[in-house]
Amino acid sequence: MATRRKPISEINVVPYIDVMLVLLVIFMATAPLLTQGVLVDLPNAPSEPITDTEDDPLVVSIRADGAIFVNLGVKNADDEGTRVTVYSLEDQVAKILRARADVPVYVKADKTLDYGRVIVVMTVLQKAGAASVGLITDPPELIEG
Repeated sequence: MATRRKPISEINVVPYIDVMLVLLVIFMATAPLLTQGVLVDLPNAPSEPITDTEDDPLVVSIRADGAIFVNLGVKNADDEGTRVTVYSLEDQVAKILRARADVPVYVKADKTLDYGRVIVVMTVLQKAGAASVGLITDPPELIEG
């Protein structure tokens, strides 16, 4: 006569742990790819923040490698924008300024970038018709002591 075994009342969680670990690896691998916008290491300077109530500004971003991007609007700040060359920048900005002459213009340049490149971009923006060009910076770190 065969002996009856007692039924197992535990759940085997090993397959669930395997699935969790695979999902964790997938999320860790894809998270850096989800970062949007132009990666710019901004200089630190005390200044007033840009308000959301202000008209959507024209933001020209310059990466450390010299790549130039044009983006219209604070609400689209995470969007990378349109990549342009310094030669086509004047035409792109002039079109935007013809449509909206009162749009504020800001430059967001990497702090390691050569100062001359920033001046060239600011000069092109003024040639395109920008009345004034502002610079975007990060707030300085507060030092306690």
